[in-house]
Amino acid sequence: MEQISVFDILKIGVGPSSSHTMGPWVAALRFLEQVDVSLVVDMQIKLYGSLAKTGRGHGTDIAVMLGLMGYDPKTIKTKKINKYIQTVYDKQLIELKGQFAIPFLPEEHLVFVYKNLPAHPNALTFKANLANGTSVEATFYSVGGGFVQQDGATEIPAPKTVQFPYPIKDEKDLKKWVKKTRMSISEIVMQNELSLRKKSAITKGLMEIWTTMAACIHRGCHTKGVLPGGLDVERRAHRFNEKLLNGVHTKDLDDWMNLIKVVNPSFTNVVNWISCFALAVNEENADFGRVVTAPTNGAAGVIPAILMFYISFYPNQGEKDIIRFLLTASEIGSLFKKGSTISAAMGGCQAEIGVSSAMAAAGLTECLGGSAEQVLIAAEIAMEHHLGLTCDPIKGLVQVPCIERNTMGAMKALTACQIALTSDPKKTKVSLDNVIQTMKQTAVDMHEKYKETSEGGLAVNVSVVVPEC
Repeated sequence: MEQISVFDILKIGVGPSSSHTMGPWVAALRFLEQVDVSLVVDMQIKLYGSLAKTGRGHGTDIAVMLGLMGYDPKTIKTKKINKYIQTVYDKQLIELKGQFAIPFLPEEHLVFVYKNLPAHPNALTFKANLANGTSVEATFYSVGGGFVQQDGATEIPAPKTVQFPYPIKDEKDLKKWVKKTRMSISEIVMQNELSLRKKSAITKGLMEIWTTMAACIHRGCHTKGVLPGGLDVERRAHRFNEKLLNGVHTKDLDDWMNLIKVVNPSFTNVVNWISCFALAVNEENADFGRVVTAPTNGAAGVIPAILMFYISFYPNQGEKDIIRFLLTASEIGSLFKKGSTISAAMGGCQAEIGVSSAMAAAGLTECLGGSAEQVLIAAEIAMEHHLGLTCDPIKGLVQVPCIERNTMGAMKALTACQIALTSDPKKTKVSLDNVIQTMKQTAVDMHEKYKETSEGGLAVNVSVVVPEC
């Protein structure tokens, strides 16, 4: 049984896309581990299918180059990304692992192939020619959420060697353990995590994820300007923020969060804050900012928006509730990955916004005192009303409709939570397993043009002229 950690579902990285940016970046790093870079004299990378069709808009070419240079998406200085890439263009060289320079012309050595490989629509092949006349070649599939599979190899990250005490494949398994142990969902997930690492490491890692989310929201709420890519999409979160705070300025993140709690917490303003938080994250994501893949980058704003909403407007236990929220949400995300997909190139946006909304609804429901059954009801409701949602980014950019779509996912998560908290689990008609199976079937039936190809939907019905670079 596939064992997925909370730190597999929630990962700190760089926008704009988990499957088109993070995945290819990780693949490049993994390829470097398989070749003696000191012997490499030439390299070519082929980007297939969706990675070709929307790769430039998603920064796939940039991600591959950064990976080849050895940069870690978790720690790279995002403000210097443009400088690193421009150096490659200027010098017509790329330094593998930051040490071994080889000739590299992005227009020639990065090849966009507009057809799918049989295994997955997100594929890329690396070929390195060595000084001894031999070559090394490997193909990787970016399967969503930053997860990567190598052709003929095990999934990356590799399956855990330690068996979880409570192995979970589907909702039925999760319910079985809840009934048997009388633990909450977050407690069960914590016990599984403890088989992999110490509690102090789990706490530290989850709080790092939350502080990254909060910092991303704060940064997005205080940054003006136009997003890159040529659509001329204006950042709006800062205007929301200024209006909601009546123009009051704060000195730092903590000061800002404290002010949010006391400045006119009316129903309308609270709802507006949820939209503001979600917009802020995905504007940062679209600008190659630091985000948390939750479970994808295109849907990175939903969970932070709902968690920030909870921390700001409900009595809470701080760190304890943040950890409960993230553990619960991650388990729902892992159920969707195991039973269906979290890749828009495979399932459309139901696999991104839909899954993130279900995750957020579940986390909020547990923190508000819902039973394990109600947590699962919340997740089911949130996804049920995202079924069939297509992925149709204009010009392949994670901007329109992606940024606003995160606000919709967050609001649906809140609504799903409220309905679940008043629901009788004995009277539910649709299970989470039912909706995951339905989502999988819907993904199979969905036309390819609605799966992150920019060949259908808004991507072809909205006329936008993008200037040549």
